[in-house]
Amino acid sequence: MLFKKNEITHAETMVEARAKINLTLDVTGRRDDGYHTVCMVMQSVALHDDVHITVTHGEKKPRGIILTCNLPFLPVDERNLAYRAADLFYQQTGTLLETCEIHIEKRIPIAAGLAGGSTDAAAVLRALNALHETGLSDDQLCEMGLKLGADVPYCLRGGTMLAEGIGEELTALAPMPHCWVVLCKPPFGVSTKEVYTAIDAVELKDRPDTKGMLRALEQQDFAGVCKRLNNVMETVTATKRRQIGEIRAFLRENGADGTLMSGSGPTVFGLFSDENRAKTAAKMLSRRFADTFLTETV
Repeated sequence: MLFKKNEITHAETMVEARAKINLTLDVTGRRDDGYHTVCMVMQSVALHDDVHITVTHGEKKPRGIILTCNLPFLPVDERNLAYRAADLFYQQTGTLLETCEIHIEKRIPIAAGLAGGSTDAAAVLRALNALHETGLSDDQLCEMGLKLGADVPYCLRGGTMLAEGIGEELTALAPMPHCWVVLCKPPFGVSTKEVYTAIDAVELKDRPDTKGMLRALEQQDFAGVCKRLNNVMETVTATKRRQIGEIRAFLRENGADGTLMSGSGPTVFGLFSDENRAKTAAKMLSRRFADTFLTETV
């Protein structure tokens, strides 16, 4: 961008940062550096945060990165992945940082297994690339995003994807058949690090049928997708948190075609081919769990 001397200019945009669910999640090994390797099928849903970004040039006193959020308990400094994404962008690209204001309107629940932090970081990278006209390709943005977290590259691309390696090796899949999704997060968080530690201590026997899931997606077989929902992390999380199993059972009993815990949890989702059943289930669950959402695949 070219700016006239002493002229204050603003450029702004808003990006929808979408949540994700895991249709499958398998932990396949552990690298020497401590990172675990995975094989998982991921899917975007319409539930999203709004990430507003304004960059300003020409102020007498540039203010750097300023992050705000509608949730007062969320950190708005280097502890926030969106802040770190902006900082990394300016460092990596050499773009002049004067004032970069980021406001996140959170809807995705926190520490829920829905990639809420990662998707906000991805939105920041994509927005700054557009606002500063740096021309980074998707591959370059994903390479940058991987430095922030293993889910960030997926969140930059979205859709229906196979993720391998530590999550950065992405392969686009046939789009998932459209369905309605009820998300329900019980009132506790889960430490991903603790879940991986627990997985290292047990022998995983019930592993996802990833090839079968890929076939079901290719054939647009919604029943086949629901039949193959599987997440090895649920094995160690659900044993400690009874509510995860209770929510899954409730969703099945109220019309869900398939249910599963997403990511490291604790959010449980139900897939519904019938919108009215999904609405009814969400309404009933919301009476007990505040973090209940009716959304859809995108």
